[in-house]
Amino acid sequence: MRPRRYGDAGQAFPIYITVVGGLLFLAFAYFAVGQAAANRNGAQTAADAAALAAAQDRRDQLAGAWVKDVLDPNKWQAIFEGNAEGLTPSCWRAHQLAERNDARVLSCGNPEGPLRFSVEVQTNKPMGDSIVPGEAERKAHASADAVIESRCEFDPPAAGAGPDVLPELSCKGVNWELDPDDLDVLPKPEDLFDVHLAEPQANDE
Repeated sequence: MRPRRYGDAGQAFPIYITVVGGLLFLAFAYFAVGQAAANRNGAQTAADAAALAAAQDRRDQLAGAWVKDVLDPNKWQAIFEGNAEGLTPSCWRAHQLAERNDARVLSCGNPEGPLRFSVEVQTNKPMGDSIVPGEAERKAHASADAVIESRCEFDPPAAGAGPDVLPELSCKGVNWELDPDDLDVLPKPEDLFDVHLAEPQANDE
């Protein structure tokens, strides 16, 4: 009977090796998938931050333009629609925030109008160990859109209204009665405009 027991042990050893090898392979696969997911999440975080930063810079510029032209209500509507004189590019902020999140901007712009920034980024680090040949050196890509929305409404000045009368500005339930002779307290950029993300889309290439 003893030789038979030794024979059973010899037959079980290859099975044991196969099982252990399979478990190690699964563990490596799960690690690789987790690492890739973390890289994708990092790319999306970088894209979100970059798009928001560019939009916030534009919001601040528009708010500054409104303050500059506060005594000329005829210019208000254009400003709230994203059009003002002297605006400078805002994508530098997208590059800055992407770098802080270990990524770089591939594209940044306003293809859908002045109140929306579209940004695409790529991570600086590759995906890392992978069970798929050629995947280890690939880098994660992600894109994000940030939207600027006016929070304020007003009635255009009546024809012939003098510069001593400014329209009342209603910003999401907060009414601002503006006095041309006392402009020490004015709405802040976040009072005038809301900045938020549109639905992000991510992909890996």
